[in-house]
Amino acid sequence: MIRTQRLAAGFCALLAALTAGLAFPAGAVADETTANAPKVNLVLDVSGSMRAKDIDGGSRMAAAKQAFNEVLDATPEEVRLGIRTLGANYPGDDQKTGCKDTAQLYPVGPLDRTEAKAAVATLTPTGWTPIGPALLKAAEDLDGGTGSKRIVLISDGEDTCAPLDPCEVAREIAAKGIGLTIDTLGLVPNVKMRQQLSCIAEATGGTYTSVEHTEELTDKVNQLVDRAADPVVTPVATQGADSCAKAPTLKSGLYTDREEFGQERWYRVDLDPGKELRASVSVSADRGMNPDYGLLVRAVTAHGREIVRGEAAGNGRTDVISTGLRYPKAESDDDAPAETVCVQVTNSYSAAAGVKTTPGMPLELTVDVVDGPSQASDVASFGLGRGWWLLGALVLAGFLAGVLWGWLSRWRVAVWRTN
Repeated sequence: MIRTQRLAAGFCALLAALTAGLAFPAGAVADETTANAPKVNLVLDVSGSMRAKDIDGGSRMAAAKQAFNEVLDATPEEVRLGIRTLGANYPGDDQKTGCKDTAQLYPVGPLDRTEAKAAVATLTPTGWTPIGPALLKAAEDLDGGTGSKRIVLISDGEDTCAPLDPCEVAREIAAKGIGLTIDTLGLVPNVKMRQQLSCIAEATGGTYTSVEHTEELTDKVNQLVDRAADPVVTPVATQGADSCAKAPTLKSGLYTDREEFGQERWYRVDLDPGKELRASVSVSADRGMNPDYGLLVRAVTAHGREIVRGEAAGNGRTDVISTGLRYPKAESDDDAPAETVCVQVTNSYSAAAGVKTTPGMPLELTVDVVDGPSQASDVASFGLGRGWWLLGALVLAGFLAGVLWGWLSRWRVAVWRTN
């Protein structure tokens, strides 16, 4: 009887285990992880102009291949990465055929680094520059899943497949609301290419960067691939005012705004005693600029007294300029109210001849209100006084050492004379 009961119990346990296996298959967790995985599609221009040898003494294609190999080695495991080409296969003169020349070189998915590198090694500069068609197909490659999606377009020229305007394609992709960002990199850029690639990036909230060296290309692509693996943070649109009194009050977060040339924008942050304000700001040069420009961010009291500032300058070689500041509010024994800190952002950009000045340049502002440094543990809080204490201790130690050495010397002389 007991044996029968044990067999029955064992059968029930086995049945329960099988049922659980059917209800929660082993692949369920893996499938969920895959669905949430970030996706990146690298879109590479392989048109005939990539043969030009003007990047670090080698061809643009050689620089792209070297950068891709290093990027593939550094791609995080959780990223699903693919590679699409444009202008890689059709060498003829028929525009209609050339504008269909885009192909998925490596499918978006788990990365086999050896296979992906072997595919990149086969590329040879060939044909047209169908940027618009390539972006449409690249967006389809990223379809599905709930993770972040990013296209990184690397090109050395303008689209040659008008009237399919790449800017309109990017706006169409953005309008679908699928959360896809397009970042663009221009190799040895000219004015028209800069305008087109900037427009593509701006339409989807991406970035445009001009690149003239292999190392710059590698670093930037690596940065964008790594960014895809970061948690998605959606910036909040805000509108700064022309004075602190009219400025919006911001809490900790990431904000976007636009700033006209030479304009100042004001924002307000309420800071409690014992807290620290950390603010950083970036302005993107999304159009042709005159060289030598600057960016200033200041923390100012409500009465106009400057507390602290951060400054940065550029000379026309960078597309984004950033700076920031920190302001710790000392703790108070009484229940002091929060202090209103006015944050002013000012730029000294000027547009190149014939460049539109509106809308304003993209501005990104990060505000963090965190716990301030502990007075007991923060070395800096000792200030100059700590230095005087250290100096006094060293002087005292030297004096005592001198006295001891003199006493020992006299004692040795006395012993020597006695003997």
